Amino acid sequence: MTVTRFAPSPTGYLHIGGLRTALFSWLWARKNNGKFLLRIEDTDLSRNSQEATDAILEAFKWLGMDSDDEIVYQSERFELYKKYVQKLLDQGKAYYCYMSKEELESLRETQQANGERPRYDGRYRDGSLPAVEGIQPVVRIKAPLEGTVTINDGVKGEVVFNWSDATDDFIIARADGTPTYNFVVAIDDALMGVNEVIRGDDHLSNTPKQIVVYEALGLDTPKFYHVPMIHNDKGKKLSKRDGATDVMEYKKDGFLPQALLNFLVRLGWSNKDQEIFSLEEMIQLFDPNNINKSASAYNYEKLIWLNSHYIKNTDNEHIISALENYDIDLLGHDKKEILLDLAKEKGKTLVELVDEVKKFVYFPETYNEKDCSKTVKENTFEILDKFMLELEQKKETLHLPNDYQEIIDSFISSNELKMPELGKPLRLAFFGEAKGPNLADSLAVFGVDEIGLRINKLRVFTS
Repeated sequence: MTVTRFAPSPTGYLHIGGLRTALFSWLWARKNNGKFLLRIEDTDLSRNSQEATDAILEAFKWLGMDSDDEIVYQSERFELYKKYVQKLLDQGKAYYCYMSKEELESLRETQQANGERPRYDGRYRDGSLPAVEGIQPVVRIKAPLEGTVTINDGVKGEVVFNWSDATDDFIIARADGTPTYNFVVAIDDALMGVNEVIRGDDHLSNTPKQIVVYEALGLDTPKFYHVPMIHNDKGKKLSKRDGATDVMEYKKDGFLPQALLNFLVRLGWSNKDQEIFSLEEMIQLFDPNNINKSASAYNYEKLIWLNSHYIKNTDNEHIISALENYDIDLLGHDKKEILLDLAKEKGKTLVELVDEVKKFVYFPETYNEKDCSKTVKENTFEILDKFMLELEQKKETLHLPNDYQEIIDSFISSNELKMPELGKPLRLAFFGEAKGPNLADSLAVFGVDEIGLRINKLRVFTS
């Protein structure tokens, strides 16, 4: 059974690159009827943030990417890790190192001066040096001193490391007894049954160290897929300015979860030229072996385009529910379907959609003065009053946009007007500016009574 995981550290927000890795892992598990697990890597007690943990879990809930088992917190497993440290000490596969910080720094300076790669020199490896009084030792694992290790990576193919270049006898337990990242990652993945690890390729250099842990403890090594980074349009590392921000900021900015997931799945993976994917299609088609070997480019305009598509194609019932988060209640609005279809034409995000809806729900607070001077002529209100008279006379028969369109056409024709002579002042009265949505649709949303009220408010403003 395929078991994948996502393992964020709660020292900051969940960013877009991390979410993409989580999505790839989640899709692969779902495709194979496997398990997707979530682990919070909170061993760094000095930097952990409960707020960050809560934000990570909130993001997964919003996106519907559920974990199949209880969430694992590394901070609750310190006693377990200590047992594995002791096991390696007892088996002679790890040892205490009493090297002081000053000694280690001096060694590194010497190695750098000699043009060598800074690395621990293994001086306590064979046990010939005595313990040092006053020094709380760290625990180091014995890494291979020669030969190579080959990783058959699902994205990068065969990757070969020389042991002498890839690692030294690295620390698995600090002086205070807390375990280190590469040690606990390997243990947790093995104990949780994770057999396929999809992660960013910034972790590739950690892989040989983790293989040292797997082999020392006799644990099965998972299949690795190291995914290239997301770059900005200039080929540089993604920054907050480019979009590498808290995932929940995307919700705040009015993006739909399905649009964000569709956007992310296309960053580094494709299915021919297909751009729009339902969640079911993502699960059916995704394969991490087809992830691109090169970095992908973040394109905000593509995200906006996708979000606009999903807004237009999301049924109004769900949109109404989403708008409640913005204190917009359309449940009782008798023309909510027409209103939302109009708003969807311009609202590319829920925030923009809210702005469009507010134009119909609230009266204009101000009017564009330039539009007023160009649009309101001596006979403007005479035309509007005459138009209102026809609306009043046929009020009982006016319900749909087509009903209003017939009135507009006949009124313009019988009064020998040009469309802007009626349309511009009406839009100015409705929206505070001389441009706006389709006129007949707008009239149908407002209804005869409110049309009259908005015209009169404009009259007062321009008088």
